[in-house]
Amino acid sequence: MRIPRVFVELPLGKETRVELPPGPARHIAQVLRLRAGDSLILFDGEGRDYPGHLLVATRGRAQVAIGSPTEVEPQATLAVHLGIGVSKGDRMDYAIQKAVELGVARLCPLFTRRSVVRLDEARLEKRQGHWRGVVVAACEQSGRRRLPELASATSLERWLTLEHPCPLLLDHRSARSMPELPAPGRELTLLVGPEGGLAPQERELARHAGFTPIRLGPRVLRTETAPLAALAAAQTLWGDYRG
Repeated sequence: MRIPRVFVELPLGKETRVELPPGPARHIAQVLRLRAGDSLILFDGEGRDYPGHLLVATRGRAQVAIGSPTEVEPQATLAVHLGIGVSKGDRMDYAIQKAVELGVARLCPLFTRRSVVRLDEARLEKRQGHWRGVVVAACEQSGRRRLPELASATSLERWLTLEHPCPLLLDHRSARSMPELPAPGRELTLLVGPEGGLAPQERELARHAGFTPIRLGPRVLRTETAPLAALAAAQTLWGDYRG
């Protein structure tokens, strides 16, 4: 049986006992249904797993005895930064979840002209917290010991003013494909639009900011599929999948 992994925002150390915050404590008791004596793994997103066992497990309280931590997770061969247009429904959650599983290093939700989702400040703060929960759950499931960065959602125009290493724009109209490109350094940036893609003016802004348009084969991919295909291709060509 697979030992559950739980993310905690606490300093963790070898051969210590920790009292977990209410959120992880409830998750352990109500979702994972663990009991005192059960094994689990804690991680704080900094690169190590901390195996341990539960000393106390009630609805509102969890105390863990930690043993010796694992080795530090190596840094990724290729750090992929993903700017993705905010999409509606479960599409955004799916794209974020799978991007984390595929090894993305940094995510930034982007509001574009064709973004259907419009959020006021309060709703955006809540949605940002929800997306962070998706990132954490994907790390727990996939075994990642380093938590990828989730940047605050912003407009595409503002995001394009920042510095982006090896910037690529996913655009099915382009004649160039990823294998034709020279190998990047240790970092790569991918830009993906929302449903309906980026508007022509936005594509022009991206090109002016240095983004190279590329296509992913002969088919038009959905907004939640395109970044995952691009991530898998980049990992195969230049990243983790090269062994």
